[in-house]
Amino acid sequence: MGGGGEGASGPELSTDNVKGIVLALLSSGFIGASFIIKKKGLRRAAVASGVRAGVGGYSYLMEPLWWVGMITMIVGEVANFVAYAFAPAVLVTPLGALSIIVSAVLAHFILNERLHALGVLGCVMCIAGSVVIVIHAPQEQEITSVREIWNMATQPAFLLYVASVIVIVFVLVFYFSPLYGQSNVLIYTAICSLMGSLSVMSVKALGTSLKLTFEGTNQLIYPETWFFMLVVATCVLTQMNYLNKALDTFNTAIVSPIYYVMFTTLTILASVIMFKDWSGQSPGSIISEICGLIVVLSGTILLHVTKDYERIPQSRN
Repeated sequence: MGGGGEGASGPELSTDNVKGIVLALLSSGFIGASFIIKKKGLRRAAVASGVRAGVGGYSYLMEPLWWVGMITMIVGEVANFVAYAFAPAVLVTPLGALSIIVSAVLAHFILNERLHALGVLGCVMCIAGSVVIVIHAPQEQEITSVREIWNMATQPAFLLYVASVIVIVFVLVFYFSPLYGQSNVLIYTAICSLMGSLSVMSVKALGTSLKLTFEGTNQLIYPETWFFMLVVATCVLTQMNYLNKALDTFNTAIVSPIYYVMFTTLTILASVIMFKDWSGQSPGSIISEICGLIVVLSGTILLHVTKDYERIPQSRN
């Protein structure tokens, strides 16, 4: 009941923020597990059909285990969607680091994708950096209408960001993906992350609209609400396609953290541009958030240098 706007200047988390954090943590658990379930399904489908998703196969759509993983991911994404309606993106997004730990540990025991000491340290650093970001996350501004978010989304700085993302994604999809997608893990994950940054901004707008609607202020009468819904659907479908390719081609323990770091960095950048999250913060808080990101990036580098992300042989089941 209006608890989301109180305690703005104190260390205590508001009721809404607590709800957002709990939902984000549950979301990360489901999503982290879905990586493993889906990959098991992708392997089964590749063995049955002889064509892997990484080279254009879609036989995984007939594999029940893949759908179990897909449903698990959807549950996680729904929880994540609701979390954005209660807490700011810079607070919710970094908590996705938990999915790295879940997927890396499960991959170690279930998929036999070895995670050595440096990999464990890298995961710990990802978590530590995320905690720093959460501690210094800015307070979210009060929004009373989807049209306020639309005004933020159509400001020149954010329109420039959107245009840049679209151009880069087109270049990656039509030029770099055919040439390097099977040998460079950054291609598929970059496409997912860039589209993901736009989807989170739209999810935030859509979630806020629905929240206001349930509170009695109908936002469904505005075309902006439906436009944001269309953007979410487009971005999510694109992410799903290229995430499947990345999971089928590279080691899960590498795909998960790289995707997380790129997605988190781009999402925070998009949120800072669109919602001006840093405008009311002290230089110390901003520097702390940047340092948190650097720690997360460093953790990912440690995971990367373990060299346990060889491409999966086509004959592997």
